[in-house]
Amino acid sequence: MIIGILAVLSASAAAGMRIALPLLIIGLLRSDLWSEVPLLSSLPPQVLIGILTSWSLFELFGSKKLLGQRILQIIQLIFSPLVGGLLAVTVVKIANLEMEPLWLIGVIGGLFALLLKLVQVGWFFRLRGLPIWVICLEDVICVLLVLFAFNAPKNGGLIALMLLWIAIRSSTAWRQWYSTNQKS
Repeated sequence: MIIGILAVLSASAAAGMRIALPLLIIGLLRSDLWSEVPLLSSLPPQVLIGILTSWSLFELFGSKKLLGQRILQIIQLIFSPLVGGLLAVTVVKIANLEMEPLWLIGVIGGLFALLLKLVQVGWFFRLRGLPIWVICLEDVICVLLVLFAFNAPKNGGLIALMLLWIAIRSSTAWRQWYSTNQKS
């Protein structure tokens, strides 16, 4: 049960960083492509590969420029809860985990992805753009989280929990920064 929760958190954390890249990786790793992914299983695989590949390339290369970061922040903020929920339910289905109710798993995964995306958006606006090394690190962590969700859920879940800890610490730092600037 704990391993399943860690796997769900790992996949949802990946959706909190990128939205198309985790879905593309899941589809390409499976021989039956997206047949276990809710909503996506009804679309033709050729269409999904085209859409997810082009959007993943935009996520990877567009995020390196400030304008691309702004566009991605808005779109990812809107769609990260949906993709986080989809990935959480997909992990439960693919790994044959006995976790019920499935809708609750999807809601928790979506909220976790939204939380991580909100923290990233906060840092984006506070720093007026994210440094390139952070973006590259985020790309690598996103890919690792998706792979770990299926192959090493303990490691992926621990990384996701560490990201949650960073999000909590960030909110504390923002509150202190805001209260300091209000006194000035």
